[in-house]
Amino acid sequence: MDKPDKLLVCVNPNEEEHLALQRAIITAKLREPTAILHVFVCVDGEAVDTRATNDSLYRNQKWFEEVIRRPIEENNIKYQVEVCWSHEWQEAIQRSAKVFGADAILLPIPRKVSYSRLTFSESKWSLLKGADCPVILVRPGAHEQRKVILAAVNFQAARDEQKELNARLLEAAKFYAERYSAELHVVNAYIDSLNYPDRGKLARETGLTAEHIHVRQGYTDEVVSAVAKDVSADLVVMGTLGQNGMVSARRGNTAERVIAGLDMDVMVLN
Repeated sequence: MDKPDKLLVCVNPNEEEHLALQRAIITAKLREPTAILHVFVCVDGEAVDTRATNDSLYRNQKWFEEVIRRPIEENNIKYQVEVCWSHEWQEAIQRSAKVFGADAILLPIPRKVSYSRLTFSESKWSLLKGADCPVILVRPGAHEQRKVILAAVNFQAARDEQKELNARLLEAAKFYAERYSAELHVVNAYIDSLNYPDRGKLARETGLTAEHIHVRQGYTDEVVSAVAKDVSADLVVMGTLGQNGMVSARRGNTAERVIAGLDMDVMVLN
């Protein structure tokens, strides 16, 4: 992860506030002059009124200059802009990220309206499950500066895929903690004593002191949410294993419940 930061930033022209672009500019400034932004302008047809009467679907050159180019250029950040009108927007994002060689995809998501309900479409889950790089879900009201990063791991994992995901999560969390000069914490939930994780292994593989390792009993979503609040996390790094089969089968898993329980930005790896 020592190569220049290449961030693909999703911008929905139908929106008035562009959270992912704002966050990307802040991130890129930390890596000036090596960071490069790829601004991907695309409408999510599942969540947007695409009728001709929607005035927000009409964007002219002035909009591109004022909303996209000006704030980036004022911060002396290298960038490029791509416009896509495919209705398969999540597949288009994955394709563009692969061609660009993105290190991360920044995707804005709406404010959480309740703990139990997540306003994610099936296509967004398809993106999280299929992306070749981490996807950072940018929330309204989230802290701009990353002072505390929390990695949610599963050291009870028995499958090789889960163990590999743990390793990738820790690598990413350590990388971004160093990048932001942030404090790193790790959380691991367990249901009962038979499911208790190896705390010694956690300490060895994370390199963290005891006060930065949080092992708590309970459901993963509830534990991660509670610890995130306790440590005032600005970013939670978590994983979701890609699954075979229809997209509809990807809903209702632990990852969905964890994201639904958080108010801050979330980085998802698969």
